[in-house]
Amino acid sequence: MRPTVPRQSEAKTAVPDSTARKQASPNLAMDCWFDDSGILDIDYFVKTLSGIKAKGVRPDLIGSIIAHYASKWLPGLSCDDKLMYQNDHPHDAAPENVTATWMKKRFFVETLVGLLPPEKDSVSCNFLLRLLRTANLVGTEPAYRAELEKRISWQLDQASLKELMIPAFSHTVGTLLDVELVLRLVKRFTGLDGAVKGGAALVKVAKLVDCYLAEAALDANLTLTNFLALGGALPSHARATDDGLYRAIDTYLKAHPDTTKQERKVLCRLIDSRKLSPEASHHAAQNERLPVRAVIQVLFSENTKVDRLLEWSGSLSGARSPNMSLEPAVRCLSKREVSAQQMEIRKLREEVMRLQGLCNAMQVQMEKLTEKKKGFFRWRKLSTPSLRPSSASEKHMDDVTEVCGVGIGRRTPVEMKTRLVQHHKTTPKWRKSLS
Repeated sequence: MRPTVPRQSEAKTAVPDSTARKQASPNLAMDCWFDDSGILDIDYFVKTLSGIKAKGVRPDLIGSIIAHYASKWLPGLSCDDKLMYQNDHPHDAAPENVTATWMKKRFFVETLVGLLPPEKDSVSCNFLLRLLRTANLVGTEPAYRAELEKRISWQLDQASLKELMIPAFSHTVGTLLDVELVLRLVKRFTGLDGAVKGGAALVKVAKLVDCYLAEAALDANLTLTNFLALGGALPSHARATDDGLYRAIDTYLKAHPDTTKQERKVLCRLIDSRKLSPEASHHAAQNERLPVRAVIQVLFSENTKVDRLLEWSGSLSGARSPNMSLEPAVRCLSKREVSAQQMEIRKLREEVMRLQGLCNAMQVQMEKLTEKKKGFFRWRKLSTPSLRPSSASEKHMDDVTEVCGVGIGRRTPVEMKTRLVQHHKTTPKWRKSLS
């Protein structure tokens, strides 16, 4: 079933005269193409676009024509929210069968995907994401969706978080967002050659993934496996700082309070404590949701950073080498810069002392717990299976200790034997004195 769009005879548009067309600029000519294409049905639009391509028009202009036509006649493909609402709820549209509308949108999307120019940057990434959202909604063929995913992965660094948050339309997926789709896009992006995924593009994708994880972590149905897969899909050098990843992990732990201790350890392995900012390190040191080992690693990293900073400041303030010609020229710091640097070092020292005190208190608590465990298992270590008395003999020994006054509580066999021997030695003397 083909979509029906008002034809040129039904919609009257103002056409510029020949004089105005001769004096029109290329941009005005593109506007005329947009206006003409907006009143044509899909079949005539395909023929018109083929003629425009034959004239050697640039691929980016072809992509602009396709995006304009799609946003005008297909709801959900416009970047303007008001226009999307108007397209979703037309005032003068007659009621139509739901199945017919669904088939019409499906045919429309598949036709647009086939018209896209093969060049990489001919169409914006956000438009492709909106087209993929509609394709998943109407259930287009897998080949068209795979083509859209491939084109999106080429320019994933240009995507926005709003367009990347595509809902999961499948009933087999428990999450609200299609996390597996984003995982496929990121893996395909990392599999591209170095010319496509440069350093700046890789950093942008890493920031985008961290923001997406922070939003997806709010979903209680998000599994730990999907979170770990998406968080570890990028190489370690893609993130200049791990603050965004730490925020996503902290959000996941808030939304999933039933996470076990081992799962928390696995989550914290994604974070490199050396890449945390001072603010994130301060928050992590006081975060009760993190395991103790992760907190200690953060404190150790901050202590190492402060030591390096102190060494660096000491090297600047120390005596210079006698051979001044071999040393590079160093700019003398002003009094304001020196005082600001000293104040920053003083603050860092105070912070390190506070963190060290916190670390020492945690170590004391751990030692106390270890001592309690050792005291609990001390009797088991001292006794052997061959010398351990039976339950009846243990009861008899307890009765003997209560009668003889040896003491209250469980004793070891050596202590009980010693006290009983001493008691038997003193008993005859006590009886003689009474007689």
